[in-house]
Amino acid sequence: MAPTSLELSTLGHRIRHQRISHGFTLDELGERVGVAGSQLSLIENGKREPKLSLLQAIAVATGVEVTDLLSSEPPNRRAALEIELERAQASSVFRQLGIPPVKVTKGMSDETIEAILGLHRELQRRESEAIATPEEARRANTELRLHMRTLDNYLPEIEKLAEKQLRAAGHVSGALTHRTVSIMAEQLGFELIYVNDLPHSARSVTDLENGRIYLPPASIPGGHGLRSMALQAMAHRLLGHQRPTDYADFLQQRLEINYFAASCLMPETASVAFLSQRKKERDLAVEDFRDAFGVTHEAAGMRITNLVTHHFGIPLHFLRVDGSGAISRVYENDGLPVPMDVTGAVEGQIVCRRFLARAAFEEQNRTTEHYQYTDTPAGTFWCSTQTGTTSAGEFSITVGVPFDDAKWFRGRETQKRAVSTCPDESCCRRPAASVAERWSGKAWPSARVHQHMFSPLPRGAFPGVDDGEVYAFLDRHAQG
Repeated sequence: MAPTSLELSTLGHRIRHQRISHGFTLDELGERVGVAGSQLSLIENGKREPKLSLLQAIAVATGVEVTDLLSSEPPNRRAALEIELERAQASSVFRQLGIPPVKVTKGMSDETIEAILGLHRELQRRESEAIATPEEARRANTELRLHMRTLDNYLPEIEKLAEKQLRAAGHVSGALTHRTVSIMAEQLGFELIYVNDLPHSARSVTDLENGRIYLPPASIPGGHGLRSMALQAMAHRLLGHQRPTDYADFLQQRLEINYFAASCLMPETASVAFLSQRKKERDLAVEDFRDAFGVTHEAAGMRITNLVTHHFGIPLHFLRVDGSGAISRVYENDGLPVPMDVTGAVEGQIVCRRFLARAAFEEQNRTTEHYQYTDTPAGTFWCSTQTGTTSAGEFSITVGVPFDDAKWFRGRETQKRAVSTCPDESCCRRPAASVAERWSGKAWPSARVHQHMFSPLPRGAFPGVDDGEVYAFLDRHAQG
């Protein structure tokens, strides 16, 4: 993947540090490596990416290894300050102010830069305090969902990166093993460690200084929990993620690490081959795809949304719904009429009672997929639904397609059919007139309040994470 502007800036600082420490001017070093001093100046200022041959020449001229030049660490305190200021001035929080960025000069003291950085940190703190709310998360999540719809939920660069890492670790076919995931971590310089005292607000913690990825011990036995969390932690490094500048950035990073983990657990080449064969046999089924790669039903269903439209031209929808009918996860590019609030947010909205995503909770047999055709104002859709239970309660996973594309899927012969006219409230929101007349003014239900409605997200460097708890955790284990 192409280096980011901040990576180029760090490289430029390291080259400048080596040049100055050897007493070379730009022109003198340029003469030694065969380029003009003005070209070196662009590289040192992070404006141009040098070719590998030029980096090798600079390394020879300054007596260091190429890996030293490519290190992600700033070469000195001054460079660290300048890079942090560049990052701060590139943030969306600062850009929204419409203030021109401060240009750092040689004569600007470290104290001046630190004072400016102090203002940026306070600005970011106040912004984080303002945005760390469920409302901001819902808005950012809606924007991301709509953006991914335009991409058919497919990210080709992450697909390629995942397959590259798998090949390097020796993975050829079949379900990804825990051992292979450990090898992938080792190749990035990390050791997987399981601990009982992981901070409650973190799914995993990566110690960049000591090369450790801490995971909860509950994820060790079976399933794909351990593999997925370890792969997500590695993805932050592989994708060059920096500290999120706002909640939208945080959600984008979360999407990308989940996508990378899924692309490793269900590699594109093998997955498309499997799905192609099943499509040829008109026997596509989430449960078979799930079992072929040893993942959860939900992971398999979501992975199908990444591949089926892009490779086979089939639009589709995915729903995860809890026992109350509330949507906790959704994707659709097939026009399914999903409920949404006035902001366009879908998460937390209640799906129609006629949808199989809710009706499946009434089925006696919970071990297999259930199928249904549903007539809606936007057309007829076929879907398959699998239910499950966690400590938090019941949930269902639904994958569906428009009527014309049901021909490729197992369960298309189902006779079960329902009619939904939602968002018309007479569909399933309003009681029958006789029932309303019977109970009007004679009943007083007490509503259940979801606690998260009143709980702001913990403030810190990463939305939703308690920094103090994480740093205390790292201190304990670094000392141990």
